[in-house]
Amino acid sequence: MRQHNVKINRVRQVMDKMGLLLVLLVFIIVMTCLTPSFLTWNNIRNLLIQSTILCTLSLGMTFVIITGGMDLSVGSVEALAAAVGMGVIVKAGMPSAVGILVILLIGIVFGVINGLLVTQFRIPPMIVTLATMSIARGIVQVYTNGANIGPVPRSFTVLTGFYLLGIPLIVWTVLILCVAAWICLSKTSFGRSVYAVGGSELAAKLAGIRTKRVIVLTYVISGLCAAVAGLLLSIRLESAGPNAGDGVEMNAIAAVVVGGTSLSGGRGTVLGTVLGVILISFVSNAVNLLGVPPAWDKIVKGVVIVIAAMLDANRNRWSQQAGAN
Repeated sequence: MRQHNVKINRVRQVMDKMGLLLVLLVFIIVMTCLTPSFLTWNNIRNLLIQSTILCTLSLGMTFVIITGGMDLSVGSVEALAAAVGMGVIVKAGMPSAVGILVILLIGIVFGVINGLLVTQFRIPPMIVTLATMSIARGIVQVYTNGANIGPVPRSFTVLTGFYLLGIPLIVWTVLILCVAAWICLSKTSFGRSVYAVGGSELAAKLAGIRTKRVIVLTYVISGLCAAVAGLLLSIRLESAGPNAGDGVEMNAIAAVVVGGTSLSGGRGTVLGTVLGVILISFVSNAVNLLGVPPAWDKIVKGVVIVIAAMLDANRNRWSQQAGAN
């Protein structure tokens, strides 16, 4: 019976992915009929470039949500890391390598803080990351005094100015991050521990897994991804600003949940997250191409999150019923 349930769960996971692919296919067909400019190489290339930041953030968010957590601070950490790092390069005249190191260190520091507050003080992840979101956003506002920092060094623009097979290097960079995240989650003992903690923290602890360390590391990964996203955004915009990443955490959560990662933890894949990112990016692109007021973009994404959460709840209830049988 147990093997039967496992096979059924695998089939449902495949169907979840195929269902999302079907939605994407229908979306492409509809948008192509509504506006011929949607399925053009220029638009697809712009979509790929625009989705790099969201994809980077969503990769880190995937690790956290699989453990049953949440990270609302990623947008603010993205802005703070980019502003301070670019400030070190532009204002202080330090080498670019030093600025990049500062960017990554800020992401790590906030990840460690979030993880320790969640694991050592048992504060709910939403409260912890809501607080650090506010702290990071406040620091970046004070540091920049509300002004952009730039321009970024010309050596950085190679990521957007250099093309390989017609695709900007920044897209290839994020693709490498996706492959690395996939290997980490699906092919390593740490990845198995992440799923185990999300499935049942108590059971994982009894199995000898150092659950607190695993949870802290997932928040560190999320912080690092936020910092990298800040670096990539600064390169794209050729400056770092205090309002960068404002509200982007909701898009990241939407992409992860739409991609099939369970909000209750224990289930999710990098491939699903990437597909979720593509769908969310398609929605924003459709709003622009059709000339719809920007407010509708947020409304549609909110509806998508609700639908994804409802589907996730139904999947959880089905799994519980299957387990009971």
